[in-house]
Amino acid sequence: MPDFSTIMLFAAAAIVLTATPGPDMLLIASRSISQGRAAGFLTFAGIALGTYCHALAAALGLSQLFMTVPIAYEIVRWAGCAYLLYLAYKAVRHQGASFSPTSALQRLSGKRIFAEGIATNLLNPKMMLFVLALFPQFVRPEGGSIIWQMLLLATVLNGIGLLVNGSVVLLGSHIRARLAGLVRFPKLPQYLLATVFAGLACRLALGSRN
Repeated sequence: MPDFSTIMLFAAAAIVLTATPGPDMLLIASRSISQGRAAGFLTFAGIALGTYCHALAAALGLSQLFMTVPIAYEIVRWAGCAYLLYLAYKAVRHQGASFSPTSALQRLSGKRIFAEGIATNLLNPKMMLFVLALFPQFVRPEGGSIIWQMLLLATVLNGIGLLVNGSVVLLGSHIRARLAGLVRFPKLPQYLLATVFAGLACRLALGSRN
């Protein structure tokens, strides 16, 4: 098990990571604005579970596949792009979304929102490479099970992420409430979410491996 000083050092790195705006924060914010507080927290929960999966994969050595077989990285990258574009299409085609406090969540199940959060995280190969690069620096071979140490670090990262992204969710839901009067633009939430998904797809497609 990592000692207290190691955990604190990792926590400091996690604060910098989670407080820096990125794809996860953008997705959580857009969900909160377009579909409400519950959708924002469900999206974060899916992303957090995806982080655990990446940590477990790194501990088991599966992430090394991306380092030794470049085509594996490309397959996951383009699968992620295709999935994000599909979500953008579904967001635009979705019927009945509005700034009404309940309508969007009633039509889009919590399970689906949660699953989309997991999928967008798992289909981001850069997240796996990030975990593979950062986490081992805080793992001590004499500290016991590597798997448990990696999962502990993922828990620290997710705990800090909850504090940071929880604030984003609350801010997003507040913005949603302020925009509730925009009845002239009933499909604005759909277009906002579709734009975020499409933007993340482009970022993943055009970004370099490093």
